[in-house]
Formats: sequence, C-alpha cells, structure tokens
Amino acid sequence: MDIQIVFKIAAVGILVAVVGQVLQRAGRDDMAMLTTLAGLIVVLFWVIEYISELFNMIRSLFDL
Repeated sequence: MDIQIVFKIAAVGILVAVVGQVLQRAGRDDMAMLTTLAGLIVVLFWVIEYISELFNMIRSLFDL
C-alpha cells in the first residue's frame, strides 16, 4: 500500500472535521452531516481498490 493514500485520507479527515465543526457552530447540523457523509464516500472510493486487491490475495492464498 502506498503511503500517499494514508496522507490523503488524513487530509480529508482533517478537512471534513474542520468544515463539520464550522457548520455545526453555525447551526447547520444537516449540512455538517452531509459533509461528513461526502468525505466518507470519497475515502471509500479511494480505498475500494485496495480492499478488492486484499480479497483477491486472500482468495488466491486459500485457492478458493
């Protein structure tokens, strides 16, 4: 796994946390939740390739 993906995930996490806190303080709790959800979806799209690779590796390891 490339270390850059870890830094990207950390950057998105920090950005989403800051934006979420600002929106919550402004009384926009619904937008804060949507921002958090959008950040989660972006990270899942980045990580899904690595998860697929992991499952393929496990499948080949156990000859399934």
